[in-house]
Amino acid sequence: MPSDPARSKFRGGPVPAAPAAGAGPRPSAGPSGVSTGAADLARARQQLLAAGTRLDAPALRDVLVDLFEVWLHTKGAELGIKPDSGFAIVAVGGLGRREMLPYSDLDLILLHDDANPKMLSHIADSLWYPLWDAHIKLDHSVRTVRQALDVAAGDMTAALGMLEARHIVGDSELSAQLLSGVRQGWRDSIRDRFTELVQQAEQRWERNGEIAHRSEPDLKNGRGGLRDIQLLNALAVAQLTDPAPGFRSDGNSGRLQAAHRRLLDIRTQQHRVAGRARDQLRAQDADEVAAALHIGDRFDLARTLSDCARTISFSVEVGVRTARNALPRGILGSLRKLPARRPLDEGVVEQGGEVVLARDARPQRDPALVVRAAAAAAVSGLPMSAGTLGKLADTAPELKAPWPREAVHDLLVLLGSGRQLIPVVEALDRTGLWGRILPEWGAVRDLPPRDAIHTWTVDRHLVETVAYAVALSTRVSRPDLLLLGALLHDIGKGRGGDHSVVGAELAVQIGRRMGLSAEDTETLSDVVRHHLLLPHTATRRDIENPDVVHDVVARLGGSRVLLELLHALAEADSHATGPGVWGEWKATLIAELVSRCELVMAGEDLPQQDPVPAELLPHLKPGAGGEIPVRVRLVPADGHHMYELTISGPDKPGLLAKAAGLLSLHSLRVHAASVSGVEGAVLNVFMVSPRFGSPPDPGFLRQELVRAISGSIDVIRMLDERQDLAVRVLADELAADPAASGVTVPGSTVLGTLPAAVPIQYPDAPPIVRWLPGSREDEGILEVRSADRLGLLCRVALALEGAGADITWAKVATMGAYVDDVFCVRFARGAGNEGRARADAAVRMVLPKPAPPKPPTPGVGEN
Repeated sequence: MPSDPARSKFRGGPVPAAPAAGAGPRPSAGPSGVSTGAADLARARQQLLAAGTRLDAPALRDVLVDLFEVWLHTKGAELGIKPDSGFAIVAVGGLGRREMLPYSDLDLILLHDDANPKMLSHIADSLWYPLWDAHIKLDHSVRTVRQALDVAAGDMTAALGMLEARHIVGDSELSAQLLSGVRQGWRDSIRDRFTELVQQAEQRWERNGEIAHRSEPDLKNGRGGLRDIQLLNALAVAQLTDPAPGFRSDGNSGRLQAAHRRLLDIRTQQHRVAGRARDQLRAQDADEVAAALHIGDRFDLARTLSDCARTISFSVEVGVRTARNALPRGILGSLRKLPARRPLDEGVVEQGGEVVLARDARPQRDPALVVRAAAAAAVSGLPMSAGTLGKLADTAPELKAPWPREAVHDLLVLLGSGRQLIPVVEALDRTGLWGRILPEWGAVRDLPPRDAIHTWTVDRHLVETVAYAVALSTRVSRPDLLLLGALLHDIGKGRGGDHSVVGAELAVQIGRRMGLSAEDTETLSDVVRHHLLLPHTATRRDIENPDVVHDVVARLGGSRVLLELLHALAEADSHATGPGVWGEWKATLIAELVSRCELVMAGEDLPQQDPVPAELLPHLKPGAGGEIPVRVRLVPADGHHMYELTISGPDKPGLLAKAAGLLSLHSLRVHAASVSGVEGAVLNVFMVSPRFGSPPDPGFLRQELVRAISGSIDVIRMLDERQDLAVRVLADELAADPAASGVTVPGSTVLGTLPAAVPIQYPDAPPIVRWLPGSREDEGILEVRSADRLGLLCRVALALEGAGADITWAKVATMGAYVDDVFCVRFARGAGNEGRARADAAVRMVLPKPAPPKPPTPGVGEN
């Protein structure tokens, strides 16, 4: 509303006319034309805002509310606006919410019960003119209850304002009719208005950006601002969610209310400093605002704002999702069955488009459940439900050192999910769960950057770096250390000293707690310590100088693995810093430096076959008939739910492929595998963990493997059916026709009834296939780096065998969402390059293709 509105018009009401005889006197004015009462009101407000006032921000708002209410009560009594008068003054906006800021508009509705136009004109004229003349910003309307309800029914902004309306003076019954009518109308129409409500919020976020990551944020309209609190209140009035969604756990109760109050305090002080109504916090005012609120300096203020805004944003995301699921569905919708519960992982299921805990899950006895549930949410692209987050926050203990191996695996799966990682980590962090996984995170949480080139807070920058590193994971031999290094490379910030040195020490602490090997922990620490080495050297020194190159090689200890990790991290870190930080010039310089370092390091150790452990040699002995039988042994290994599965048999094509396929069909995750051939026999040693429950009986596995080798079971067909089933069930759910919790696959004698699964969304890293020379002329060593998928080892092995390549030995490593598999294959005599080309093409055909990149969209789903 303009500060000097045209006095001849009243929005939604009659045009004020000159008072007729008997209509009462025109409001008195002093020599300056300002009503004495309104002048006192303006003067009192200025005295409250004068420099040196001792009122803090909350007290100032309370006093301003009292000041305006007293004036309205006095003026209302003067004009005859009393109980049973047929008139009422209703406040909306800041006064309605009891959040009156120093220079907020005064938003009022003059309600009347079909009053005489002349009397109405006189009362409205007498109420508005003094406020205008006192230069108090006024947004006003004159309406009957019916007119106000009609406006609320047709105007979303007006409806949201009236939901927070409050009776001030006059006929309380009249006000009650409006307040109850607006709320009831809002509940009745929310099914039809919900989409418009969310779209309006998304458009506002797109216009004003995220408060947490803006140097001059809009505290009212930005994402995570005060308008989002009003959005949550509107959803709560519609009885679709509670007023603080996402923070119902004991440890987090009150976080949303605290963030709301803090944001109000900052905006209140911004009004004071600016001397006017301003929604945007200007950089030049930040230090003064921070000092007045005893927060510290502008960096401390930015950190406080980030915490508040991200807390509110998370609550809005949960609230909108909860509200969408709770929308009235009509008569036919109410007859639909409850959503099916589909297993995602041990103790984790999908229900109604959210990740929830299984009914038999016991978080207090399963510390790794937090990481497992987060990984399931990330790879499925589904959000964790508020109830699940709350229950985990209240009951899940911290992981004890060293972590079980499967917990590290699940963390790597979470990190390897690309941009789907971001909302999951945000949800865990806002509910206190991420800090249990990484206690060191507290120092960088909401920490603002110290230079303008950075787009994100330090903690969000780390997560963004991981998301960018995912696309580079297949370029390195250790994608697990790349993702961990990306997550931790700036973990030393906010603690004083050189953050690379401090972070390297923390990386050792974290690596040991996770149970990484001493060698991997040292490499992770070196990644953090030297993460700026390549970009700083390439852009600040003469890389054509051999001494410079030798210095880099010496600092890396001659490690090619460390060099390739730092090269990938430099690119991901630059992309995550901000637009334009990674360009052709920088990329070319770093690539040239890396190339020169590789020449100095020279040579590459080729993979070698693992020796057969002596205790497993008896498994390779022939049976009574002279044939080598298929044998299966399953024994517990170190770690929770980890097993060593040994499968031996005659050295014939298909054993590795079909064994690996059966493991996938029985929900056994392969973390590592070694295949060795010895004198006509082959030994497959798998490190596995069951995705659900306990592993199958080894005798049953042997029986099914024999059938698979004989051709009685088509493993590939069953893997395809499992994948198609997941897609089909998900489509049924989206079509509002929930499938049964179990679906029988025709012709399947191995699995019987398969649980309906949610399709996994593959990361965006392109697969890499490279060939190395073998020890013989007819051999080749194939290395495959790829995102993992259902039955990938089975498919690759069958592709090689189908192309005429005999697998003599293999090493398999699964690192989170990625695999690095090495196969030594032998070709038919004389096949040469032609056989290698056929095998290469066959393998590439079965590798998962990365999804096309999707730009992040503003709105509910990503913070």
